[in-house]
This record gives sequence, structure tokens and C-alpha cells, in this order.
Amino acid sequence: MAHFAKLSEENVVLNIVTLDNKHILDENNNESEALGQAYLAKHNNWPANLWKQYSYNTVNNQHQQGGTPFRGNAASIGGIWDPENEIFIGQKPYPSWTLDFSDAKWKSPAGDAPDRDHLWNEDTKSWYLP
Repeated sequence: MAHFAKLSEENVVLNIVTLDNKHILDENNNESEALGQAYLAKHNNWPANLWKQYSYNTVNNQHQQGGTPFRGNAASIGGIWDPENEIFIGQKPYPSWTLDFSDAKWKSPAGDAPDRDHLWNEDTKSWYLP
């Protein structure tokens, strides 16, 4: 299955869809995003350029099954398409966080949370335990 994100003019992910691979394979059996975009435009009344293919198995610029990562992350509704870097990213969680393009992930100014129980305090720019 091929996975595509439907984008707004502002590059926000509005929806995600899957296509049978037969809609993205050219005459030489090679994947073609353009074929998928054309198919989706025709059948969804949405411009071809506002459909972007992504890998369901890519997270933080790593392929979860050992394959080649594609476009930073799997798309998610409400997430963002960064056309300059050609990656999908989640919504920015806090104003002080910055995007690390190497792993397509938002990072706090204090680094990663010590563990999953910690929460972020934007006022103090630090992690804390509730």
C-alpha cells in the first residue's frame, strides 16, 4: 500500500489515505509519486500538488523496519509538511522548541525528557515531575 497526505495550501495535513500500489507503478513497475498524485487529484477533486507520499514506517527520520527512511516522519492529521526540507513534522509543541532536521523532531532547549513521566514547563524551560 502507498500512503499519501492531503495538504492544505498552508501545508497542514488535512487527511491521510492509502492507495493500492497499482495506482503508483509506472510501465517499468517503478513507484511514481506523480502517478499517485494524479490518481488522487482525479478521484478526490483536490489538486495533485497538494498530495504528498510518505512512509508509514518512518519515525524521527528512521525506518522502523530497517528500510530507507522517507520524508522524516509518517504524516499525521494536523501535522505539517515542510516543503523546504521535504519532511513531515508534528505540530510544534511549545514556542521555545526548535526543529532538529537530522531526526525530523522537535527538541526542547533542555534536551529530551529524563523519562516519560516528566512534563515540560514552558515558563522555566525545564522538565518536571507532576
